[in-house]
Amino acid sequence: MLYLIGLGLGDAKDITVKGLEVVRRCSRVYLEAYTSILTVGKEVLEEFYGRKLILADREEVEQEADNILKDADISDVAFLVVGDPFGATTHSDLILRATKLGISYRVIHNASIMNAVGCCGLQLYKFGETVSIVFWTDTWRPESFFDKIKKNRQNGMHTLCLLDIKVKEQSLENLIKGRKIYEPPRYMSVNQAAQQLLEIVQNQLIRGEDPAVTEKTLCVGLARVGAEDQKVAAGTLQQMCTVDLGGPLHSLIITGDNMHPLEMEMLSLFSIPENSSESC
Repeated sequence: MLYLIGLGLGDAKDITVKGLEVVRRCSRVYLEAYTSILTVGKEVLEEFYGRKLILADREEVEQEADNILKDADISDVAFLVVGDPFGATTHSDLILRATKLGISYRVIHNASIMNAVGCCGLQLYKFGETVSIVFWTDTWRPESFFDKIKKNRQNGMHTLCLLDIKVKEQSLENLIKGRKIYEPPRYMSVNQAAQQLLEIVQNQLIRGEDPAVTEKTLCVGLARVGAEDQKVAAGTLQQMCTVDLGGPLHSLIITGDNMHPLEMEMLSLFSIPENSSESC
């Protein structure tokens, strides 16, 4: 049996009782280590679970899934995912591969950022399509995702923006030369995301388009949701450029128009002071 087990968002203790029982009886336990992170390291998880964990990076999960699925038809194998197992399409692919091999699977769900964003007071049923914001480079500055934000706002819906994570990435030079040398991990902050969004807004204005978002648009920045040092800040997109939310992981919400009074009242609990509005 292949078990896909959600770990939740905070630390080692956020795993469900059901998930922990499965982990402790499996022959092999893999920890997916590239779509998200917990606030604690692999060693802390191993101590709490009482099991050794095998780190599974993007390359192994996407290109060498057969190693994970090996003997899962005759023994129990666990695949641990931060948040919920279906938070990334890669994990659906793993299930499809298992099914083709005649391997049974079971999913044990947990909290994910997709529902935990409700901690800021915005109503979950008023969220539109989620988008991902990636790190720009000198030669790659994608803006296509912004159309989804515009559509959500036009429909009065909020947009959850998932911010880029770079783990075990190679430089172009090392990739071309086939050198297994990896760059240090990078995690996009709310500040970086806001700066890129404001540049897109400016680009659309120059082109004579209506971006549907301005520097005054109300946004919510979130950091380390589910952890004891979780932070939430509500303010303008301009303010998001400089608000200090500390270490990763960060997420950003761009609110829709016509918010419910209860939503506004809840966001007031997290308002950034007016004088915290430095320019990006």
